[in-house]
Amino acid sequence: MNTSSIARIAGLAFAASVTTGLAASPAAAQKKPAMEKCYGVAKAGENDCTAGPGTSCAGTSTRDYQGNAWKLVPKGSCVKIETPKGKGSLTELKR
Repeated sequence: MNTSSIARIAGLAFAASVTTGLAASPAAAQKKPAMEKCYGVAKAGENDCTAGPGTSCAGTSTRDYQGNAWKLVPKGSCVKIETPKGKGSLTELKR
């Protein structure tokens, strides 16, 4: 093999590895962190769903930190969230 053949093969191998890396990157970038429902942490109108009787779903909570309205938060962070009315909960709260 001559020098130009080796250079051509090396160039093709490099291009293939770059293409493979670029093809894999969007999938990795789109992976979302695990989330959990956290009750009692949403501001009025900013809940992701469930806000009790008279409400339909997302954005329908009527009070800040409403105990029966939840918001999606990164898994493991809910019970660490502090609000003026107490901590977040993985289950509905009586507030």
